[in-house]
Amino acid sequence: MYREIINDLKKWRDKSRRKPLILTGVRQCGKTYIVDEFARSNFESYVYVNFESEETLSAIFDYDFDVNRIIKELERHFKTEIIPGKTLVFFDEIQECTRAITSLKYFCEQMRDLHIVCAGSLLGVALKKKQISFPVGKVNRLQLYPMSFKEFIIANDKADLIDTFKEWPTDREIPKLYTAQMEELLKNYYIVGGMPEVVKTWIENHDYEEVEEVQKEILNDYADDFSKHAPLTDIPKIRWIWDSVPVQLAKENNKFIFSHVKEGKRSAELEDALQWLVDAGLLIKTELVEKPEIPLEGASDKTYFKVYMSDVGLLRAKSKVSVNTILEESDLYIRYKGAFAENYVLNELKSIGKAPFFWRSGNTAEVDFIYEEEGEIVPVEVKAADNTQAKSYKQFCKKYQPKKGLKLSRKNIAENLCEATLTFNIPLYLEWNIDSYIKG
Repeated sequence: MYREIINDLKKWRDKSRRKPLILTGVRQCGKTYIVDEFARSNFESYVYVNFESEETLSAIFDYDFDVNRIIKELERHFKTEIIPGKTLVFFDEIQECTRAITSLKYFCEQMRDLHIVCAGSLLGVALKKKQISFPVGKVNRLQLYPMSFKEFIIANDKADLIDTFKEWPTDREIPKLYTAQMEELLKNYYIVGGMPEVVKTWIENHDYEEVEEVQKEILNDYADDFSKHAPLTDIPKIRWIWDSVPVQLAKENNKFIFSHVKEGKRSAELEDALQWLVDAGLLIKTELVEKPEIPLEGASDKTYFKVYMSDVGLLRAKSKVSVNTILEESDLYIRYKGAFAENYVLNELKSIGKAPFFWRSGNTAEVDFIYEEEGEIVPVEVKAADNTQAKSYKQFCKKYQPKKGLKLSRKNIAENLCEATLTFNIPLYLEWNIDSYIKG
């Protein structure tokens, strides 16, 4: 299946100052698949080293960090000549061999012509462990997310719709010919999500029961990871937090509150467990910014945040919202409908390289997301329906006068002025294309 990150991998391949690449991403988001495809279509030879399935390979790195010796032993083991510039070496599940992580420094310094990619399901967790000698400044990084809605559209053999909307003007209403297709695809994306195995199951048979079966398997695999890889004392805390996320997202004030995770538990007792889930890529935090300044990271409040899941389909499955509820758009799930829309928007922003925060002014106003774009702050208001009346958005625009902003909803495309801010009303199903309006 098509993944846009393949273009970033090609850019990395051709960099004059290329370094070993670390590819991070949540378990089962397609890291191994995409590197395998990239290797086979762009290199003459390929060596795949999996430190989890073949544990004895770690011994190659135990003796020293002589990269020439390491390469010779890998050649001998895999019976493949490793030629810089022609061979890709892929260290998969590299978190299982901490010395292999350290060796990247020496590959960068002594054998930079060799293309090395590293990945691991829990690499983000491993890199936070202080006992690892991490090669600071000696690696490039890329993040892979679950399949975006754009990638989902292409997987559904609807790439023509992507071409149709690439340069769609804001003064032309989108006709039902297209809106019906796109809204149906978005509903199915809320149900299926972007985990490649789930998408593959959907594409092959369009059976919702099978989709849910695969989603449950993935959620069970994540739970197994808690037991196998998390600190023993944190395992129950991680489970409590993991189970609380859908409920906390669906609250009217969806700030993450530790005391709502488990009665009697305080933030100091649960912070490490939450961070484990974030480092594993399972959860995404967005932090509060009360006074928007560039950079937003420096203006954010680290103690006040919302928590989202990495995939909207898994959020739907974990929330136990039925397929028919989404397809029929029942009013009975109005709170979760808003949570799904917000989680979807957050996932899409991350997939196109944005770093979202949110703005709140006391208890009187809130803008769902704000992000930086070319030295400007872009506010993003999210509505699950076609009502785009947003007093908080207007208040933000009046107070901070951003040049451009976004309202994402079920409403048709348009543009107007909110105070002095050029505001683009974009259908939720076109979020993948916001750069053409904000940067245009």
